[in-house]
Amino acid sequence: MRLAILASGSTGNCTLVSCGGKHLLIDAGISARRITAALRELGLAPEEIGAVLITHDHSDHIQGLRNFALNRKIPVFASCAATEAICRATGCPAESLSALEPGRPLRLDGFGITCFPTPHDAPGSLGYRISGADGTLGYATDTGTVTPEMLEGLRGTDTAVIEANHDPEMLRAGRYPPYIKERIRSPLGHLSNESCGRLAAALAGTGTKRLILAHLSRENNTPGKAREAVAAALAEAGRTAELFVAPERGVLELAWAKEVEPCWE
Repeated sequence: MRLAILASGSTGNCTLVSCGGKHLLIDAGISARRITAALRELGLAPEEIGAVLITHDHSDHIQGLRNFALNRKIPVFASCAATEAICRATGCPAESLSALEPGRPLRLDGFGITCFPTPHDAPGSLGYRISGADGTLGYATDTGTVTPEMLEGLRGTDTAVIEANHDPEMLRAGRYPPYIKERIRSPLGHLSNESCGRLAAALAGTGTKRLILAHLSRENNTPGKAREAVAAALAEAGRTAELFVAPERGVLELAWAKEVEPCWE
């Protein structure tokens, strides 16, 4: 299985997942031009993308969706509530998107896909578990807290992309107005480095070998602070995992072989 994070953060999010010659995107939160350029650097054409999975309707997750996917008639999947919000935001007809139901498996181009709800201030926000012949990936960013549904969805994945959005002290002392700080800290906001560390330790305890820290705030975090906090939490729990930090711009690419059977087989 191959993973390439094309963008991560409040300015845009887009991730490529590949297995067995098939390719999916999670989110299309950067311009269609940027997505296309990044894919070409990876040796892919836009027409090779089999589907786009959307986590939620915020602009940093869908701003390139219409021009990249919908205009090419690439299938797009999101929760029922999110599809309605996406149609309002993009002006796309409802029939251009397909609704997913949390916990109900979907088979698509050799991938097994299940979704689970994530607590965020967007209707029908989802995380994903993606299984292929070569392994499993868990993906959950933009979440104010960690829920049992999230833990179950991410449990035992070979690689997990999880949110390390902010350092609490940097957020407290930063220039954001109070109402935005409260939104970020809320149960429907974003995970702090420390909360991410606790999630990382829990996942490492279920067999997850690689953890990618994503959706870092440009204003309220640094890659060093995120990595340090999560590494400390892993060490305190007596767990080990490879740690990577997703860049805001540029591509982070990883590949791994199957370590456990896909959950849907």
